[in-house]
Amino acid sequence: MNEEFAKNNLLGRLRRDREALLWKLDGLSEYDARRPLTATGTNLLGLVKHVATVEARYFGEVFDRPSPEPLPRWQDSDGSDQWAAEDETRDQIIEFYRRTWEHSDATINKLPLDAPGHVPWWSEPSPNMNLFAVMIHVLSETVRHAGHADILREGLDGRTGLRAEHERQIDEEARAAHRAKLERAARAAAPIKA
Repeated sequence: MNEEFAKNNLLGRLRRDREALLWKLDGLSEYDARRPLTATGTNLLGLVKHVATVEARYFGEVFDRPSPEPLPRWQDSDGSDQWAAEDETRDQIIEFYRRTWEHSDATINKLPLDAPGHVPWWSEPSPNMNLFAVMIHVLSETVRHAGHADILREGLDGRTGLRAEHERQIDEEARAAHRAKLERAARAAAPIKA
């Protein structure tokens, strides 16, 4: 496999999943975009902010190409990258993510896949990586959190999918029938004991 093919393929998938993550915010109220939807406080806008911060660090600091975005030192991470403060707007966070894409893509396009990088927040023996490994890692993080966002969005209003053009009208009756079938199968496999 040649380097250009590998790099373009990974970058193409990263771009697809970045857009999928942002799409999960479309049409939501400010409250629904921000509110905690799990016991640990996971929320949709916070996922976008977190993934933007992760990407900014990995394609910035790791390759000595610091992000032009203001980021706290990684040593001072306090979890504030996982939620939006009252004074942070949705547009600010989305634009931060989009500017991060530009910086990340520039790093990816400039460096060869075997370009060395150093991840200071990873412990020994593997803090030294190359661009290929970091691309796989960031793609995995993005896919993971886009999956979280998909589940959270489904819980809010039933919308699912990777992109708007693949979305289908929600058939509540078919969904209810399918869910009931799965519930029957689960109960049959593990009968409830009195």
